[in-house]
Amino acid sequence: MTNDPNWKLPEVPSFELTSPDFTDGGALPGWARGSDAGGEDRSPALEWTGEPEGTRSYVLTVYDPDAPTGSGFWHWAVTDIPAGTHSLGRGAGTDDALLPAEALRRRNEYGTDTFLGAAPPAGHGAHRYFFTLSALDVPVLEAPADATPAVVGFLLREHLLGRAQLVGTQETPAA
Repeated sequence: MTNDPNWKLPEVPSFELTSPDFTDGGALPGWARGSDAGGEDRSPALEWTGEPEGTRSYVLTVYDPDAPTGSGFWHWAVTDIPAGTHSLGRGAGTDDALLPAEALRRRNEYGTDTFLGAAPPAGHGAHRYFFTLSALDVPVLEAPADATPAVVGFLLREHLLGRAQLVGTQETPAA
């Protein structure tokens, strides 16, 4: 796959991540676009099953490797999702009441801790949005309060038990 964001990550068992709002490889809903791109910056609902034995928490990240930045673009990150959790409701990216109390939202590329919707540049082609759920062997990921998703990814490597991934797409036609 071109520009695969997983090529340097450790091989670990996979488990299933799905959404009632989009299919793997399918288009994200219009409301999951950025507010500046005609959407609502609303995160889709996510559901998962089959996590590895010994899972004590999860980390969720949303990453666009196709952003024309040279380093991709992180749209959302949440750490410390408790092991008993198997779903996040639609809108959890902006509504704390939809996240487990222990979960911590982390900074995105704009420096906020909320979900940033898809907003690929016009005429740039379809972008892929990798929703990655990592199962960890610790209940809390020891990360600084201002840790970026890239730092979170670095810190979770030594605790990684498994990975589930769901890819949504979005495109902005040329004007």
